[in-house]
Amino acid sequence: MPENKKVVTLAYGCQMSERDADTLSEISTQEGYTRSEDLATADLVIINTCCVRESAENKILGKIGELKRLKEKNPNLKIAVSGCMVQQPGALERLQHRAPHVDIWAGTHNLQEFGRLIQKAENDQKVAEVWEKPNMTSEATPLAEKGKLKANVNISYGCNNFCTYCIVPHVRGRERSRNPEDIINEVQLLVESGCKEVTLLGQNVNSYGQDLDINCDFADLLKKADEISGLLRIRFITSHPKDLSDKLIETIASGKHICEHIHLPLQAGSNEILKRMNRKYTREYYLSRVEKIRELLPQASLTTDLIVGFPGETEEDFQQTLDMVNRVHYSQAFTFMYSKRSGTPAAVMPDQIPLDVKKHRLQQLMNLQNDRSLEWRQTMMGKVYEVLVEGPSKSNPNRLTGRTRGNELVIFSADPSLQGSFVNVRMLETHSWTLFGEIVSSEIK
Repeated sequence: MPENKKVVTLAYGCQMSERDADTLSEISTQEGYTRSEDLATADLVIINTCCVRESAENKILGKIGELKRLKEKNPNLKIAVSGCMVQQPGALERLQHRAPHVDIWAGTHNLQEFGRLIQKAENDQKVAEVWEKPNMTSEATPLAEKGKLKANVNISYGCNNFCTYCIVPHVRGRERSRNPEDIINEVQLLVESGCKEVTLLGQNVNSYGQDLDINCDFADLLKKADEISGLLRIRFITSHPKDLSDKLIETIASGKHICEHIHLPLQAGSNEILKRMNRKYTREYYLSRVEKIRELLPQASLTTDLIVGFPGETEEDFQQTLDMVNRVHYSQAFTFMYSKRSGTPAAVMPDQIPLDVKKHRLQQLMNLQNDRSLEWRQTMMGKVYEVLVEGPSKSNPNRLTGRTRGNELVIFSADPSLQGSFVNVRMLETHSWTLFGEIVSSEIK
């Protein structure tokens, strides 16, 4: 291997996958690699995968196939594929047969072993390790790249909810909370290295600590994080509605640095479909949680996930989902057609919905949510919001982009030197998903 080894890491899927990819990147730097974004000159390419939807899998398989051509040009290139797609029961053999050019296969339960796997691959060994269960005495090394403006921090791994459509508990295991001291220490180190915004991650952050013999729930953890000197923004994802307590909402409302944004996946608006999904709440309960949020956090941005075409979904069921979109007034919704995942109960349920019906319903839902999103952002026109400047806009490098505390994306003209600082921006124009504004003042915090 060359002395100046370069690693390129590609992450697919949720923020948990992105955080795992960051861990793998950091482990690779301990093995002598330097981070890069140039695939053409890479010595190691890591793909951290997602298997929540078929479309994500197909995209990943296409990228793995593309890397075969890179390896033909550079036989010394090492390719590693990790994450949820590899962890699926019975998937490893199928993937190895399809992509024999991959050097390292690793699941979700053995991230901490990745350095050893790299060493084997550098000695021209093909390696595949997918543990069936996590090592309960050794968590994945909680490494994050220091010096970043924003960082993700795991507070738990796995999930106990077993929604009937979801593969996550099968590939990430049962819920395992990290000790609060370890989490706070990691956040403290990130802040000391220059991080200004941290997102606390869990498949269900609201149930944090229930598996630990300690008196610390998620609200308590948020309070601890809010007291860290120098940490200016705290976010979290994902919040399961059934575990969203009054205490947690009150903690967000009283916090100084906790952002007023709650991602609260509804998935479906029909009680019958929610029951079939095993979501463990009703639409009425969900609305009661929204009412409490609006009472204590009237300006909070609410976002959600919605699935159309779940097995057995009638037109009436679908209309109830549209009704919830109108009632709740989400600022944004991530909308999906139901996708079968092998090994989940929903995959073998009767009354699977035809593809053309799912597509039609998805389009209706997207059209409605686009209107609601535009209405939400129109209420922001003329007002001034605090924005953390993240860098050049992807659509227009001559402008800067950043986010409000409500996680609204804002584009504006400003000096590039403001990257990493907080500015006050007056909103002047809006599209469904993006706001455009002008800087009123800036303040380096």
